[in-house]
Amino acid sequence: MGKYSIKELEKLSGIKAHTIRIWEKRHHLVSPQRTQTNIRYYSDDDLKKIINVSVLNNNGVKISKIVGLSLDEINEQVAQLSDSKNSIEIYIDQLVLAMIDMEEEQFEKILASLTLKFGFEKTVIEIVYPFMEKIGILWLTNNITPAQEHFISHLIRQKMIVAIDSLPLPPKTSKRAVLYLPENELHELGLLFYHYIAKREGFRTYYLGQTVPYKDLKYVVEYHKPNLIITSLTSGPSPHAMQGYLNRLSTDFPTTRILISGYALKKAKVEPLPNIETFTNALTLRDLIISMT
Repeated sequence: MGKYSIKELEKLSGIKAHTIRIWEKRHHLVSPQRTQTNIRYYSDDDLKKIINVSVLNNNGVKISKIVGLSLDEINEQVAQLSDSKNSIEIYIDQLVLAMIDMEEEQFEKILASLTLKFGFEKTVIEIVYPFMEKIGILWLTNNITPAQEHFISHLIRQKMIVAIDSLPLPPKTSKRAVLYLPENELHELGLLFYHYIAKREGFRTYYLGQTVPYKDLKYVVEYHKPNLIITSLTSGPSPHAMQGYLNRLSTDFPTTRILISGYALKKAKVEPLPNIETFTNALTLRDLIISMT
């Protein structure tokens, strides 16, 4: 059972805290509970209701009408909206709800329909990425369990791998790319999607995955002589150690173009290096890769 502050409810639903308070006071839309120290908090059911109410309200249904609906009627109208409109926010909210309840069948159904409607790449960039940002809020506020996080990551990872495997294998004469995460780096979903983009753009890819020892990276690069190395730095190196790590990459692989993203990189102030470029998201990476083909 999650316990959400009103600010967390605001971030996850997109409804301002002030508006939630008005709905709560005037329409009795939700009934927050209180901790032993008298701090108000909201439950999973409150969160799910607020998300669905926000979907209807954002699509023109007045709150005065919504409060007269039962939960089943609210859910039914949201389902009808998702079938009739191509609203990205509705799809993201549906994924959040499926994750909270750990509804694998519903999550699979939503992802499958989105991939069919928009294609895999657009689904990941415009829906799955923003969804994962919302999951990050839940994780930081301790409102998602490790089981929920693993559940959702595993399902998305499966979709990524299937999409990568469905791409044709580029010929041996193609440009080559090595993708890896450094030691102790476990956040793999982004790198998997970068793998998909590189392979789709015709690179012959060598995917090393999570927590790769540096000596193994060096061996693979020396053996395959890639044109490109792609990595993501989320949890490390630390800001004061970042420059040293980048210097080592640049020195050890001077003829290889190295593309790097990640939260840890954003926190560090680093000097530019001749063969290392940073990118902020998958769209930027795609443009950089296309420029090489």
